[in-house]
Order: sequence, then C-alpha cells, then structure tokens
Amino acid sequence: MTSLDKPTEDAQHDSRAVTEAALFEAFGGLRGMIETVLPGLLFVTIYTINKDLHSSAIAALGVSVLLVVVRLVMKDTVKHAFSGVFGVAFGVFFAMFTGNAKNFYLPGMFYTLGLALAYIITTLAGVPLLGLILGPVFKENLSWRTRNPGRKKAYTKASWAWGLILLAKCAILFPLYLWADTASLGWVLVALKIPPFLLAVWLTWVFLAKAPAPIDVFAEMEAEERAAEERKAAASSSE
Repeated sequence: MTSLDKPTEDAQHDSRAVTEAALFEAFGGLRGMIETVLPGLLFVTIYTINKDLHSSAIAALGVSVLLVVVRLVMKDTVKHAFSGVFGVAFGVFFAMFTGNAKNFYLPGMFYTLGLALAYIITTLAGVPLLGLILGPVFKENLSWRTRNPGRKKAYTKASWAWGLILLAKCAILFPLYLWADTASLGWVLVALKIPPFLLAVWLTWVFLAKAPAPIDVFAEMEAEERAAEERKAAASSSE
C-alpha cells in the first residue's frame, strides 16, 4: 500500500460509515424494527390463542402507545414509534368498524402498496423518492439531482429496489388476504416485516457506498456566509 492509496481508502471508509449512520437514522435501526414488528406480533399471537378481536386489538394498540411513552421518557426521537401508533390505530379502527379481524392488516397492506407505487412513480419521473428521503439526512438536500449525477443514479437504483421489493411483498399478501384466515395472514405478515426491509436497506447501502460523496449544501451555505462577512469586514477596514 502506497502513501497515496491510504487517503483514498480512508475516504471510502468514511463515506461508508456516513452512509451506514444515515441509513440507521432514516430507517430507525434495530429499535425501529422492533417497534414495527411488536404490535402486529402481539395481535396475531393473542388472536391465534383466543380468537378475540377486541383483546387482540387493545393489546396491539396498548403496546404501540407504550413504545411512544418509553421514547418520550427517554427523550428519544418518536417519529418511528408515532408512525407505528397511527398504523396500528388505523388497523384497529378498521377491524372494529367492520367486525373482521383480518381487516386489522388491510391499512398497512395498502400503505405498503402505495409506498411501492410512490417509489416507482417518482423514479420514473426522475425524482427518486429515496433521494428525497435521504437527501436531508446526508445534508445534500436536492443537490444530487443536478450537481451529482452519480448520487442520482444510486438513488434511482435504490428506489427501484425498494419499489420492486415492496410490490413483491404485496403480490404475496393480497392474495393471502382473500384466501387465508386471520391467523395465517398475520403470521405471514410478521414473517415478511423484516427480511424484505433488510434486503432493501442492504441494496441501498450497496448502491450509495459506491456512489460519489454527497455535496454538503449546508457547509456550502455556511462558507458563503463567512466569505460574505469577510468581504464586508475587508470593505469596512479599507474605508
């Protein structure tokens, strides 16, 4: 290894570390996955045992609220836990309103389908959704669209991956909703919560780790402000 090689490898390592940290922040990490899976797991477990919609729904909603309270007490970010509460609340309301326990899963399934279509449509429109999600996390905002074509290409590939993986998930779940009973559908849903998500996140990491580094537009703005202040100071001193 030459002295010229080492900085390049260090830069690549730093870029990958930043990418991992950004993905962890954006998608909630291990704790976010637990908060996503736990309410549905509790619902299907209780329903499998006693076939009672009310106790299953109350338990799922209760644990979702508890997860939010724990985050609030710990003064942690609550966006992932709150999204889980809203998702579970919609499922509980829909199941209670229709009297069909299977409908507990339907709002989440439609959300997955809508998200898959959003990834695909925005990518076809030239504004891949993943770039809109991760741009602020990487402090690049929308600079990747016009100033960093390598980043745009990576976001395009990753958005296609998310869209197609979620569509494949829907292709399994919607027929099961029609054919399977509530417990069977619930267990398949629980089983399909994490693996497709991890696959999509891993592919995102692969594409972004090979992409050019993000352009830190916030740092650029700060540099421009400092330069403007220095010019003002220089003009004032010359008067």
